[in-house]
Amino acid sequence: MASSDQRVLVTGGAGFIGTHTVIQLLNEGFTVSIIDNLDNAVIEAVDRVRELVGPKLSQKLEFHLGDLRKKEDLEELFSQKKYDAVIHFAGLKAVGESVAHPMRYFDNNLIGSINLYQTMAKYDCKKLVFSSSATVYGQPEKIPCVEDFEIKAMNPYGRTKLFLEEIARDIQKADSAWKIILLRYFNPVGAHESGELGEDPKGIPNNLMPYIQQVAVGRLPELNVYGHDYPTKDGTAVCKIICIVRKHNH
Repeated sequence: MASSDQRVLVTGGAGFIGTHTVIQLLNEGFTVSIIDNLDNAVIEAVDRVRELVGPKLSQKLEFHLGDLRKKEDLEELFSQKKYDAVIHFAGLKAVGESVAHPMRYFDNNLIGSINLYQTMAKYDCKKLVFSSSATVYGQPEKIPCVEDFEIKAMNPYGRTKLFLEEIARDIQKADSAWKIILLRYFNPVGAHESGELGEDPKGIPNNLMPYIQQVAVGRLPELNVYGHDYPTKDGTAVCKIICIVRKHNH
């Protein structure tokens, strides 16, 4: 358990992965601050986090509506509180959208993150967990991916993640006081065991599982399957889903 005075800032903490991380941090004894511009999240998700952890732990959670691209939003946070570490989830994450609007992704993901790194350095907060992506591997020659595969991002979204990984490595090389972890993962899916918290993006989902879920509940009319030259019976892609089941003893 963390000591009661350890404070973690979670960027994008109102999002799917962010909210689940915040719950875990609170349960482990950390004090948590969230900064999120609610571009693809809703404040109700933070309210549900408070409900799930209970009133006592909710007192250790703060929410700040802010945008990492605005240095004044970060200054306001870091000038008021001392943060021991930052977990950085904030960012746009749709491959197709990034191809259509690359400048939007460079502006949001790169500039926002660089502002964050600069502000952390200014206030001597040098512990960072960065939410990267397996898209940095491009199209690997074989699967499953392992960490030492060649990195060769093939779209603007993946390149923003790769660039930010490189920036983080350069920062750490220049100042060994920095402790940085880079997390690369594919499309995480699932929900809190209570069923009260899961992935529910605004608009039409860009990831497969929330799209399937919205078709299942009638929000969207159908799921389109693309591709005709895969090595399968009908030429369409096969989606393999790995499920982790938690057993409960009653």
